[in-house]
Amino acid sequence: MRFGLFIPQGWRQDLTGIDVTEHWAVMHGLAQHADDGDAWESIWVYDHFHAVPEPNGEATHEAWSLISAYAASTHRVRLGQMCTCMSYRNPAYLAKVAATADIISGGRVEMGIGAGWYEHEWRAYGYGFPRAGERIAALEEGVQIFRQMWNDGTATLDGTHYQVAGAQLSPLPLQVGGPPLWIAGGGERKTLRIAAQHARYTNFDGTIDGFTHKSEVLAGHCADLGRDPSEITRSANYNVVIGETAADVADRLAWIGDHYRRTVPAKADGVLEEFRTGTLVGTPEQIVETLHTLEAVGMTYAITYFAEAAYDRSGIELFEQQVVPALR
Repeated sequence: MRFGLFIPQGWRQDLTGIDVTEHWAVMHGLAQHADDGDAWESIWVYDHFHAVPEPNGEATHEAWSLISAYAASTHRVRLGQMCTCMSYRNPAYLAKVAATADIISGGRVEMGIGAGWYEHEWRAYGYGFPRAGERIAALEEGVQIFRQMWNDGTATLDGTHYQVAGAQLSPLPLQVGGPPLWIAGGGERKTLRIAAQHARYTNFDGTIDGFTHKSEVLAGHCADLGRDPSEITRSANYNVVIGETAADVADRLAWIGDHYRRTVPAKADGVLEEFRTGTLVGTPEQIVETLHTLEAVGMTYAITYFAEAAYDRSGIELFEQQVVPALR
């Protein structure tokens, strides 16, 4: 099994209380930690502008700025976004941004891409909020533009949502064909069909039952399109709450609740319940057992999030020491 690590960037209240002058040092320190070891294949950021679980003005650092910064300041780990919202940037421009970051990194960029969902930031930033079908159609057109630009160095598309006429890309990304595409989302009629057609990776529901079902839907689309589903690596995102003992896990959960009550008191109990009922909550032995079960149904790349990462690395280190080796 392969593992990725989300680096805190504020979006999930995960830099709260840290002075902004220290944000980069904290973020880069965790990225460097991942880069220096061998547990993590990749590091990840979110592509959002407003904080969750409510837009309360907490820090939210921009995804592609961070990708370029990590490209220049790490050497081994791959660099992804889970996931870039297609409609936040013109896709021809985004293809150029990704190509430059890929060159800076020496060919380590992953392209996580999706249709977007956070209505508040869409409207606040002037993007409107088209219905889901329109957002997904824009995703598909944008992926076509990526493919043309990264393979041919130019793109032309007279689409419903995007029109480009001879958009040029030079130099090409270092990775032949461009950064690998991660199509994120589990929409069964459209998103998973786009994934079946274009993706190297998918990212959807990480529960055992949910993952199994989405995998079956994806396989059906692959059959329709004549693609071997084994060509697509299936991943999922996980909130990890880990402790040596059940008491340690309870202490970690209590910290999460207290932390969220500092900035989003009305939402804190709901957020805590999401962590408490998550798939990867428990001792190392319990988490290893769960991951083995997920691996058996085809989940071979876990992208992990530790709520306390900016303040306390002990959970990450325990996962590195006792979980990762058991899945290698």
